[in-house]
Amino acid sequence: MACKRGRLQPRAGFQAQQQDSSGVPMGLIKQARKSGTLNLSNRDLTTVPDSVWHININDPSEGKSLSMDAVEDQWWDHVDLVKLILASNQLTEISPQISQLGALVTLDLHDNQLTSLPSTINELQQLQKLNVSHNQLIEIPEEVCELKQILFFHAEHNNIQELPEGFSSLMHIEDLDVSHNNLSQLPDDLGSLKKLKALNASNNQITHLPWSIGSLKGVRTLDLTHNKLTELPSEIGHMAALEQLYLRHNQLTKLPEFKSTDALKELHLGNNQIKSLDVDVLKSIPGISVLDLRDNKISSLPEEIICLQNLQRLDLTNNELSSLPFRLGTLANLKSLILEGNPLRSIRRDILSRGTVGLLKYLRSRIEEPAEGGDAVNGGPTASDPSSAIGATMVVSGKTMIYNDKKASSIPANLWEPAKEKEVTSVNFSKNQLTEVPQNLILLSRTVVEINLGFNKLSSIPSDLKMMTNLAVLDLRNNSLSGLPQELETLVAMRELIISNNKFSEIPPVIYSWVNLENLLACANHITEINISQLQKLTRLATLDLQNNDIRQVPPELGKMECLRALQLSGNAFRNPRAAVLAKGTPALLEYLRDKIPT
Repeated sequence: MACKRGRLQPRAGFQAQQQDSSGVPMGLIKQARKSGTLNLSNRDLTTVPDSVWHININDPSEGKSLSMDAVEDQWWDHVDLVKLILASNQLTEISPQISQLGALVTLDLHDNQLTSLPSTINELQQLQKLNVSHNQLIEIPEEVCELKQILFFHAEHNNIQELPEGFSSLMHIEDLDVSHNNLSQLPDDLGSLKKLKALNASNNQITHLPWSIGSLKGVRTLDLTHNKLTELPSEIGHMAALEQLYLRHNQLTKLPEFKSTDALKELHLGNNQIKSLDVDVLKSIPGISVLDLRDNKISSLPEEIICLQNLQRLDLTNNELSSLPFRLGTLANLKSLILEGNPLRSIRRDILSRGTVGLLKYLRSRIEEPAEGGDAVNGGPTASDPSSAIGATMVVSGKTMIYNDKKASSIPANLWEPAKEKEVTSVNFSKNQLTEVPQNLILLSRTVVEINLGFNKLSSIPSDLKMMTNLAVLDLRNNSLSGLPQELETLVAMRELIISNNKFSEIPPVIYSWVNLENLLACANHITEINISQLQKLTRLATLDLQNNDIRQVPPELGKMECLRALQLSGNAFRNPRAAVLAKGTPALLEYLRDKIPT
């Protein structure tokens, strides 16, 4: 006997899906029974339909209605629901019937209007991920502490005032976020969460931390930003795996030593009440790469800041620093040094405007040798005596030759050969009594890129210096110079020239052939004019300091040099631009000059 088939319905695929009373398509329910995942997010649900809670229960009526053509929905193909997403709806409560979903591994309830969780949640013993963030919860029920398999628990952006007793029983939890609540403290036994890797308790009202925090040996990221902490327990220094510590916007005045946090890479301390940095604290964080100290009350940095040899970013914005330790310039990995909002009176504005690289170079140039100490017993040569082998080694160290602040009228002859052998690149003879450039300096012409002859008694520069074709930085400040030889036009690698506090009546014409020049500092001379047609050849010029000269007119065409980032012209004889325009800074000054160009 032939089988009798039902009538063909050619438009069946275009018919509206069957829905339950809540408006959830039954097709989603059927699909979830096969996949184990049900996503009902962003559906404006005010209640969860019973079909969700009963999804793991076989309905006999469905079995009776099965036809031979409906084999795709057989009961033996069903799996238990393991992932339920009810996020971004308008739910105000979750039914106790959730206990019927005992196989759930993931439950996402974030972004609803829940004020409580059902006590039956403790029956979800397979649950590993629970997200109840962005709701209106005022407490976490004790029953949550019975979910022994929880790895991920997010409850941020609620109104929770305290975590339940027994919270430490969540022994497997790895990621805990309780930020943006009303917590005043963390559980005393917080340290029992041995497998915790990330803890975010920012934006609460926490006034102190439990001593047990030091037992969190696995935590890599700890965020306590925007709380009311006035001090930290010393035990925080024993969090051995800690890599990132965020403590911004608290009321901290000092820090404990980080004795066992060798992995610490980022320390964020902005917006606190810190007035000074303890030397022992700095020595305990040698591996730090990011140090944020902005918006504190720090008035000075200790020399021991150089302990932080791995430091890449140092933010000191809006503190009370009036000076910087020169040895800060020796931090070779420092890529970003931020100093805005400090009364740095000891460093000129044009130097600060050079950026991190230029500022660090300036600081290095100011490093002086330790004061000499004689041998009181033997009266022989000391380690700082350049006539001794040890003294020569101190003067010529690495790629630098430093013989400054000696009040010397000449450079000891025994220093030149070691300097040549080591292929010195930087020479510092500043703050001496030199009346002429040492002739032997030419011996280093192949390697030297930086020369500091500032604060001497030089009245001329020899043309032989033209042989130093790799020279990039030349500091001749505070001498008695009135010109530079035209032969120096061979110095095409020049990037920075400092001739401040000399006797120049014009910008030396040879400079206009140095097309790579970026910084020209010529303040406190007797320069009477700006040769704009020649100056415009320096298309890379970023800093031009002509303060305190005798300039009577500023050519408007100077405004076309948009490569300029720092233009200093105050203290001259011209009437325009007026002081008020100069005070507005370089961009405004350049715009003012451009507007004065005749059309």
